[in-house]
Amino acid sequence: MRTRVAGALLAVLALTATAGCASDDGGSAEREPAAKAEVAADRVEPLADTPTPQLPVTVRSSDGRKVTVRDGERIVPLSGSLSEIVFTLGLGDRVVARDITATFAQAEKLPVVTRNHDVSAESVLSLKPDLVLAETTTGPDEAMDQIRDAGIPVLVVDPAKGLEDVGPRINTVARALGVPAAGKELAKRSEERIAAVRKDIPKETDRPRVAFLYLRGSASVYLIGGKDSGATSLLEAAGAVDGGAESGLEKDFTTITTEALAKAAPDAILVMSKGLESVGGIDGLVKIPGVAQTPAGMERRVVSIEDGVLLNYGPRTDEVMKSLVDQLYGDAK
Repeated sequence: MRTRVAGALLAVLALTATAGCASDDGGSAEREPAAKAEVAADRVEPLADTPTPQLPVTVRSSDGRKVTVRDGERIVPLSGSLSEIVFTLGLGDRVVARDITATFAQAEKLPVVTRNHDVSAESVLSLKPDLVLAETTTGPDEAMDQIRDAGIPVLVVDPAKGLEDVGPRINTVARALGVPAAGKELAKRSEERIAAVRKDIPKETDRPRVAFLYLRGSASVYLIGGKDSGATSLLEAAGAVDGGAESGLEKDFTTITTEALAKAAPDAILVMSKGLESVGGIDGLVKIPGVAQTPAGMERRVVSIEDGVLLNYGPRTDEVMKSLVDQLYGDAK
């Protein structure tokens, strides 16, 4: 499985990003995850005041190149997370295409320029972009080189791995778009909202162990997240323990085995909503070998977050955290 799934799955699959403690009462054995417990509306919230870009600017890309942006009228972000940042900065009307992981409402009608998460250089170039925003995991390399060879500025941004990346990524994109002040405003708003959610975490409860499972039933892909899955920072911020990482899984994802699940010993299981759907909901999830024998499986405690936002670590991470906290703790809050 591509590293891209770890990072942005992170930011997505990217999350594509996404998708429950099974109930608000801390885990009824009979109740499926409530849709209302997921991120309430698949929309981004732009800043109140639309900024005016001051261009040209020259910025350093994470691949070591210096990138000069002379115009920002036609922007192509190649991940859901980067699209989310551009739209939330208030510059969504300049975005002319989207990656398959950009699933929020304001972007859904844009043409898709990726196929199975691989970039189509021809599709990108046909839209005559002024700037392409990419992650270090965006590829294939041949497609990215083709875009650069056509003279299009390409800014590469390090993928998000945790909460500490929210502000820096927003500021990096904002500087490239010529709106650094808006970037600082959005980073501050995002970090304050995350802090507000963290204050709502129950202080007098045991830290739940949570295993992050990546599921794609149609492709028979069943993985458990480890140290580099991208979920650890989110779970720890929510007052939980990443069961996979704590049990010694060093890689991003490892094939699910009964032994791995027994070591992770999760009290709850974190999944993306489409992944949960792909295995037939909770009834199908507990049929995966080893799941039913875990505390989470026995109690049917599943935390489901929408694919396009779970691991984005961006302007909507506070919503992800709120959903996670609500589903994990329910009435204990």
